[in-house]
Amino acid sequence: MLGDLDLLMGDETQELQEMEAPEGELFLKFKIATGEEFALPAVSVVEVMSIGPEKITPMPNVAPVLLGTLNLRGEIIWVADLGQFLGISPPLNIDRAEIPVVAVMDQQDLLMGLAVDLIVGMEWLKTELVRPALTAPESMAPFLRGEWVVPGTGARLPLLDQSAILRSHRWG
Repeated sequence: MLGDLDLLMGDETQELQEMEAPEGELFLKFKIATGEEFALPAVSVVEVMSIGPEKITPMPNVAPVLLGTLNLRGEIIWVADLGQFLGISPPLNIDRAEIPVVAVMDQQDLLMGLAVDLIVGMEWLKTELVRPALTAPESMAPFLRGEWVVPGTGARLPLLDQSAILRSHRWG
């Protein structure tokens, strides 16, 4: 009887090993105000939240791209309109019940909230399908690590470089 159990467990383990493991790198996909879709590496994402605009405290005398500050579990972080920051989008509509904010961090623990229009979801992307972004607007190019070419359709998904965004001289 015990031998039968070992045999069954062995078959189950074999089945689990044969299941397809995700390949590539995990990314968070989202849209900005223009409806254009982008992705960020999931390892850089600290938290994804939908917050009421009243939770973002506007700050005087800052660039319009900065919506204000937010208390994230006791830490005050800046929240920026990502589409405006990239120079390709009108201001995000903040006159709504909730605003999606992606809190990202770089390797030096710099933390910031990026306000987007819509969270699309998570997806494993094969990194060998990432190509240089050849057609990106000049204002956006420094913040791209490339674009992922969707198999079958040839559509392109721009992949953002969170460190380049967080360390940008555009913040002043």
